[in-house]
Amino acid sequence: MIGFIIRVIIALAALFFNVWLFYIGSWGWGITMILPLALIWLSFWRNENVIIALYQMRLGKQEKAWKALNRIKSPKFLPKKQHAYVLYLKGMLGLQQDIGFAQCEQLIRKGLSMGLRTKQDQAVAKMQLAGICMQTGRKNEAKMLLAEAKKLDKNNMLKDQISTMNKQMGMVASRNQMRMAQMHKGRKKMPRKR
Repeated sequence: MIGFIIRVIIALAALFFNVWLFYIGSWGWGITMILPLALIWLSFWRNENVIIALYQMRLGKQEKAWKALNRIKSPKFLPKKQHAYVLYLKGMLGLQQDIGFAQCEQLIRKGLSMGLRTKQDQAVAKMQLAGICMQTGRKNEAKMLLAEAKKLDKNNMLKDQISTMNKQMGMVASRNQMRMAQMHKGRKKMPRKR
């Protein structure tokens, strides 16, 4: 919250300074100061920590991505799309660090409902949700999510992953089979003694 207030104060001060430069007739400095003012105003709509986290995640550096996301103290003050990306990235990184399927699924679903900007990110999110559904025994929901991900993937960047997940779908146990396995806790029959 304090960072947001400081950013607003700096943006307003830069705006008034730029207007003052034009008012006193320093057109050269006024035009020059438009670029820093534009960068300050751009920072309201594109959070640098989200951009850094996306970049680090694409490089495969999860620890640095977590550090960048943890620097955002109150994501609720971000614009809606940026808040959606914070939730989406936390859910994706949580899957890789074993936070728990339920919590990760909740974060990714909330990010999707708030609205991810690109169709590709929506496709990746739905594919990850399908993976979570497969591992928790919700086969029908996983099929539906994979079909939606395939529709959203216009550039066929996820074609191999989606086809692999469709092949694995046949090997997934149903929810009832998973429940039975948990009830028996993997007990094996003891051989008879003679």
